[in-house]
Amino acid sequence: MNHSKNLVNFFDLLKQLIRSPSVVGAENPFFLTLKRELEEIGIQTTLYEGVLVAQGNKPESGYISSHVDRHGLICTGPNEFQYAAYISKNLCDLTGKSISEQTYANLADRFIGHAAQAYSPCSGNYQGIGKIVSSYICQRRKNLIFEIEGLEHLMPNTPVAFLDKLTVEEEYFSSQLDNVLSNAIVVYLYQIGYQGTAFFTAEEEAGKSWRYLLEWFRRFDSTTQELLILDTSPYPDKESILKQDVVFRRRDTHAKFSSPLQYQMIRICRKHKISYDYKDRYIRERNKQAILDGKSPSSLGSTELGRLIVASKGSIQGTSLQIPTTDYHTINETARIEAVIKVLTLLRKLYI
Repeated sequence: MNHSKNLVNFFDLLKQLIRSPSVVGAENPFFLTLKRELEEIGIQTTLYEGVLVAQGNKPESGYISSHVDRHGLICTGPNEFQYAAYISKNLCDLTGKSISEQTYANLADRFIGHAAQAYSPCSGNYQGIGKIVSSYICQRRKNLIFEIEGLEHLMPNTPVAFLDKLTVEEEYFSSQLDNVLSNAIVVYLYQIGYQGTAFFTAEEEAGKSWRYLLEWFRRFDSTTQELLILDTSPYPDKESILKQDVVFRRRDTHAKFSSPLQYQMIRICRKHKISYDYKDRYIRERNKQAILDGKSPSSLGSTELGRLIVASKGSIQGTSLQIPTTDYHTINETARIEAVIKVLTLLRKLYI
């Protein structure tokens, strides 16, 4: 594999996808972008509610899923913008214990001064640009509230994306990587020869994507024990992400992950010197220390795959493959270039 040439092609693709907005609950313009990219290389695509399905010449040779939504804002009143994932989810079940909820509570000041772009949720047409001037957590509504200078004219329900670009520096690259990095990996796999099936799902950040995926399997009376979920995985600092190239999971709060895929990937990792860790192990170890320090432990997390396994009563099984990152859920989420090389190597050996 010519890493230099392939990396240039991969990062060119990633830059292109980053430019297409995909706020939680307003992913349609990005679906259309993905559809064009895939159809240009001869991959059949079909858009259903909440999921774009891509299929090559051997659709049963693999099942890969990645989420397309990114965190952003929704206009909810005169110069009032709320965190889109909260609006989409309706915030009826927050307990404050999950990693994502704890992350949101730490985000209030991270976007001050950053540019934001409004767009049509249907066509993706540009509707204005502004600058975030203030943000705070409204305790009554349990959501992040933003004020944006320059977007006072917007009507409610207009999505607003954080204006973003890819930054590559030495051995790291940064952007709002979750979830566009996973999308770029899947499209790139098709470009280099993958001929299986891929799912691009909406509203994962609102906890809804698993329903769209389950509906597709039920629609065609289909099952699989080898569904692979691609994602990023948050770590506190660069020192932490240097400890492993890729991250697996053996379970979440809902279910155990049991798939021959994980054993195949572990064998490939060992053969090609790809270092790995298990996120559930990492969380348990951190929780032990948290309890010793008198702090509250974190949950193992609620994932798309765990919910699918439970809802399908085990007829759908699989595993996850994640790239470790820092500054999760921000416009500066950072990953190692070497981690991308290792993930692409792993997936190429697995599927191509």
